[in-house]
Amino acid sequence: MTTILREKRVGVLMGGLSAEREVSLRTGEAVVGALRRKGYRPLPVDVGRGVAGDLRRRQIEIAFLSLHGKGGEDGAIQGLLESMGIPYTGSGVLGSAVAMDKKYSKWIFTGRRLPTPPFAMLDASFLDGRGWPCPRLRPPVVVKPPTEGSTIGVSLVKKAGELRPALREALRYGDEAMVEKYIPGRELTVGILGDRALPVIEVVAKGGFYDYRAKYRSSTTRYLVPAPLPAATARRLQLLAVKAQLALGCSGATRVDFRLDPRGKAWLLELNTIPGMTETSLLPKAAAAAGIEFDDLVEWMLKEALER
Repeated sequence: MTTILREKRVGVLMGGLSAEREVSLRTGEAVVGALRRKGYRPLPVDVGRGVAGDLRRRQIEIAFLSLHGKGGEDGAIQGLLESMGIPYTGSGVLGSAVAMDKKYSKWIFTGRRLPTPPFAMLDASFLDGRGWPCPRLRPPVVVKPPTEGSTIGVSLVKKAGELRPALREALRYGDEAMVEKYIPGRELTVGILGDRALPVIEVVAKGGFYDYRAKYRSSTTRYLVPAPLPAATARRLQLLAVKAQLALGCSGATRVDFRLDPRGKAWLLELNTIPGMTETSLLPKAAAAAGIEFDDLVEWMLKEALER
């Protein structure tokens, strides 16, 4: 398998046109480095509107997806690659599309009786109104674009007067905004490789809110690997993560985010089909805790794509 893969023209698709372009480029550069160290000759592909022509000209035979956000995680590039007959890493078209849209993924979680915070969807018509538009949700709530990642456009609303500015920010990225009940407690995440759940990670952000700054620009955010949890709680989170992946029909390497409330109940937030893959990202941290080095993780993802 390894010999066959090393002979193939591996395209590392990165960049793209989404709001997460900067993060995607960092992921792609780290993946390219890992593949080179493993003896491959990866071809970086900065994805633009002419990506189909780029893939043909460079004779790409297998794609490592390092794209984040719209166009990369939502099934669009996956559909293109399938139409071109090019195997790719990560989830398929449907799983990618459903996981990318938090509204649809939460509907599925609810239908499968997986614990997820209550939410409501609002559009721009609520910006001109008065009063609190979500009778079944009271502050604090989290307002977010349903189809963005990396906590882009996300706000924590602690009082009613903060809602409409938060809505305006979220609506910069789409026609709807999700208003979700804020779950106090601990920020946890579980990486999955195939059907194997990795050790749980706890994220401790200064101020208690893991936003874009805390993820990518803060030196004070701490990552506890494995998370200091009772063994039974850790197993419950890992089981919930695998159930979430199965519910959405996802595959490959994913990451599932949770909140653990003060009573010890786990709340499922979302599933990421293309987690960050720099050497300091959460999925590689979890893999390292399980004894899987970064370069080996990258190679596993490529092999899994070819096997599928």
